[in-house]
Amino acid sequence: MHRKVYTVEEIKRKMEQYCVYQDRCHKEVEQKLIQYQLIPEAREHILLHLLSHEFLNEERFAKSFARGKFRIKKWGRDRITRELKFRDISSYLIKVALREIDAEEYEETLFELVAKKQQSLREEDPFKRRKKLFDFLKYRGYETSLINRALLELD
Repeated sequence: MHRKVYTVEEIKRKMEQYCVYQDRCHKEVEQKLIQYQLIPEAREHILLHLLSHEFLNEERFAKSFARGKFRIKKWGRDRITRELKFRDISSYLIKVALREIDAEEYEETLFELVAKKQQSLREEDPFKRRKKLFDFLKYRGYETSLINRALLELD
């Protein structure tokens, strides 16, 4: 199969577009660059260009990731932390990103999820019901202590 050959400048422009479309982390950009089969020096050159021109900013990525996953997917702090770690984001930046989530809004969201899930559960046994609710919220990434408090308020 014949592959199209790009110049370093063309790849640089493509990577700029890739980063402008949506905030990216270093890991995503590096994986994308690997697809172009560049020599390490060229990859390094493009990465430095993206960083120096603010196309690539790990802190901005972490913050928008945390905000988006919480507001849109209603993920909890644990799940967001796990996903950011998977993307090789530093612990410091993860803490900074989690500060983007308002504590009051966070608890409100948890209680909304509990109420919504509560209505959709068909389980009659109260213990199994609680277990299903707990597992659902834990998977979403909410902290055990908060889940337990929310479930206690149900009773």
